Amino acid sequence: MCLIVIAYKVHPRYKLIIAANRDEYYERPSESLNFWKENPDIIGGRDLKCFGTWLGITRKGRFSAVTNFRDPKAFKEGRPSRGLLVKEYLESDVPPRRYLEMVKKKAKDYNPFNLIVGDRSEIWYYSNRADLKRLYPGIYGLSNHLIDTPWPKVKKAKEKMKEIINKRRIDVEDMFSFLKDRSFPPDSELPDTGVGYEKEKMLSPIFIQSPDYGTRSSSVILFEEDVVHFFELNYLPSPSGIEEKLIEFHIFLN
Repeated sequence: MCLIVIAYKVHPRYKLIIAANRDEYYERPSESLNFWKENPDIIGGRDLKCFGTWLGITRKGRFSAVTNFRDPKAFKEGRPSRGLLVKEYLESDVPPRRYLEMVKKKAKDYNPFNLIVGDRSEIWYYSNRADLKRLYPGIYGLSNHLIDTPWPKVKKAKEKMKEIINKRRIDVEDMFSFLKDRSFPPDSELPDTGVGYEKEKMLSPIFIQSPDYGTRSSSVILFEEDVVHFFELNYLPSPSGIEEKLIEFHIFLN
């Protein structure tokens, strides 16, 4: 993922709301939202190059998501896929904090990343550029720097999430509408992550478009007490258009 907005315990019906965009090279093969064939308890998309995922949940209500931390000088070829960190959490029964403590011990083996893991009782964040952090009730935004770094897209997405939540009735179309926002912030508000002005500008909208890289899918997940609603839009090459998917299931409470 390259943008994740989380509303945690701020809505009367939905304990957790996630809105996210996955940005990736168009040529990287992937599978859209589904139950995984080798492990039907996991629901999410799939990276078909390294077989991890960017965002996933389980029937027990465990969930995880990852973004890259943008630092071109620190990137090295041949390191393990960061999407495997999500996969390994979803496959395990290790509590969120304990899992991140385990990840921290091997964090130097990975290119820079941000990782969010959670279950029905708690949510934790970790980056190999920062320490562990528990998330308490509130609205959080994460892109390609540390959580809640006030990049324009993060600030705008958090504001839109707050507006939608304040209406009480969650309209999923409103959520997808802000995830499709292609507007550019002023140049004066662009971050400087070492990729140069042109690329910084290209990467600055909530929804990214370029000849070879951009937003591949948008996801909205609504967690009720014992039911999960997972919506996904996949942006396919023309003329195929947009593929819409929805998976709803009851959480295993035992």
